[in-house]
Amino acid sequence: MIRLRWANLQKAVEAENYALAAELRDEINKLEAESLAASANALVYENIQYAFRLGQKGRHKVFVYSGVICGMDPVCCISSSLRESACIDKLTRGSNQPFYQVLVDVHVDPDLLVAYAPEENLLAPDGPNKGRFDHPYLSFLFYGMDGAGDYIPIKQLREKYNRPRHEVPPIDEDA
Repeated sequence: MIRLRWANLQKAVEAENYALAAELRDEINKLEAESLAASANALVYENIQYAFRLGQKGRHKVFVYSGVICGMDPVCCISSSLRESACIDKLTRGSNQPFYQVLVDVHVDPDLLVAYAPEENLLAPDGPNKGRFDHPYLSFLFYGMDGAGDYIPIKQLREKYNRPRHEVPPIDEDA
């Protein structure tokens, strides 16, 4: 887009249409500033530190459902109307914190398959949690359970969120 504008600017200067050249120069400056701002935002989001990882089990502090992390956003990505109805701005960290897509255990809430939860409302288990967890999407998104009771995300899920494979080997109880 910017290259096209530069070509148009060059043509306007060659045609001595300086009013058009000035407009195009201003438009190019605006596009370059927007591009720089977008690059800076992308860099911030690329380096964000998440407290939870794909496949990790957790529990919601308020609604007390157990779940498995299946996606993550660096900040709240829902519409402003949904943000308002969910009172996101009343959270301690507001919408400027990681938010997670969480598969909800069907035994806890059969009507809620996937929740969108802020990081501050999620709790990690204190230790390994190999307890029962059922969800219809588990077999599509995860290979199975690791030694800590968390789930191993499939390659496509890890690539989508640019996350490494993480799994705890089974604990050898005979050793």
